[in-house]
Parts: sequence; structure tokens; C-alpha cells
Amino acid sequence: MSSLYINKLAVVGVGLIGGSLSLALKASGAVGHVVGIGRGQANLDKALELRVVDSVTRDLAAGVADADVVFLATPVLTLGPVACEAMPHLKPGAILTDGGSVKQAVIDQIEPFLRADVHFVPGHPIAGTEHSGAEAAFASLYQGRRSILTPTPRTDPAALALVQAMWEAAGCEVVVMDVEKHDRVLAAISHLPHMVAYALVNAVGAYDRYEENILEYSAGGFRDFTRIASSDPTMWRDIALTNREALVEMMGQFEAFFRELKDDVARGDDERLFEFFRRSKESRDAIL
Repeated sequence: MSSLYINKLAVVGVGLIGGSLSLALKASGAVGHVVGIGRGQANLDKALELRVVDSVTRDLAAGVADADVVFLATPVLTLGPVACEAMPHLKPGAILTDGGSVKQAVIDQIEPFLRADVHFVPGHPIAGTEHSGAEAAFASLYQGRRSILTPTPRTDPAALALVQAMWEAAGCEVVVMDVEKHDRVLAAISHLPHMVAYALVNAVGAYDRYEENILEYSAGGFRDFTRIASSDPTMWRDIALTNREALVEMMGQFEAFFRELKDDVARGDDERLFEFFRRSKESRDAIL
């Protein structure tokens, strides 16, 4: 049981991220009532049926009105508009936080409209699957994962401490990080791999030397590597648009190494190929 207790939590966007946070906090006894807020009635009904949340509403103003903590779990480009729409209805002292994979763009969207009596704690849990919707949520999603918080000079220390305790109650190790560092690190370890997976599926799917779709022959390796290409296109479009500078930099880094590998393969350079693969294996093994 956690010593943290949130009397009422509002989750805007009851899918994998928001729904799993609700289930994790319920399991740890850290929350009293969770209201799920969203646009799709069918998904809200499913969230209620599966007891992911305790009540649901499509009315954002009513849903956040008396919440102690409001967690925004919608696509990155919607976080600012949703926060601005909710802002007049938040009670004094309420804490607003989010799970966006890009932080500077979200802060730029929200802070200019932030009320003096509402506390904003930008955050990003590094967890997920390729699935979405209330049915995808599960209580152990955050166990052993990291959640990054990127406070700004305007972030209230007490609010930061509460959000940190919330993620710890959900099972996360919490890391406090500079905003720019977060966006560049995530461009490397999360955003770039998704771009590569999407590009790989498109490249193989467009291969037209044979009449049939050769994707039908894909086995474990290809399917495992490209699993994340099944992720929500809206979410990843928004991430690519809002973290462009850092992402383009990492895509350039990837292109340089892929070009090196391509040249080694073209030349049939066995020593350079072995060294390239050895370096990669050692780096990969070191993080396991």
C-alpha cells in the first residue's frame, strides 16, 4: 500500500497510458475515485465495464471540476487545447500533469495559459505497447519502468513531489530531467526506433520484384522488430511534428551508420562487417 492518497483523479484519454495509471493507482490504494473523460462513448463504456475507472463523462468541464489531479493522456498535439479548455474549470490547487512523449512543445502550449492557482507538472512515463483503447490498459504496465518529470521554473515543488509519489505508487522509478535533454534522449531511444520500424514496413511492403506481398513471409524476427509500427498513427504523427529538430538530428545519425553498413556490404568487407556487428552486439548486451 502506498502512503500517497489522491481523493479524486481525472484521466483525460482512457487508453493504454491513462487507463493503466488508473488501474495501477487503484491496485496500490493510492486513489479514491477515478473519472474517465473522453470523446468516444463506446471506449468510455468499456472502461467502466472493465472497472478501469469509477465513472465516465464526455463533458471535460464536469469531469475535471473537483479533481485533485488531472492526468492528460491524449495525443501530443491535443494536450495544449485540452488543457486550455479544462483550465477555467479546475479547482484552486489542482495539479495538472501529462504523459506526452514530447515535453518542450507541450510546455509551450500550456504554460502561457496556466492559472496562478493551478500547478502544472510536465511528465512522461516511458512505457507502452502497440495497443490502444481502454481494453489495452493493465495495472502492471509501469512496474519497473521509468517516468520522467521535466519541471519548469514555474513548477510548484509540492506538486512535483506529489506527482513523483503518484508514479512511484504506480511502480515507476522517477527521474527528474531537463526539458531539452528529455526531448533529445527520447528522440534517440523511442522516436527514432518507431520511425525506422514504420519505414522498414513500408520499404518491404513496397518491394515489387515479385507479384505477391512478401510481408506474408515475415517470421519472428521481422515481426518482433516491427511490432511498434502497429502503434497509433495519430500519436506518432504528433510526436514527429512536435519533436522535429531532435528527431531529424537522430535520423541523420542513423542514416550515417546505415550508409556505413551499406558500403561495407556492397564491398564485401568481412572485417568491417564483423566489427560493425560486434560493436552493436556489445552495446546492446550492455543494456540488458
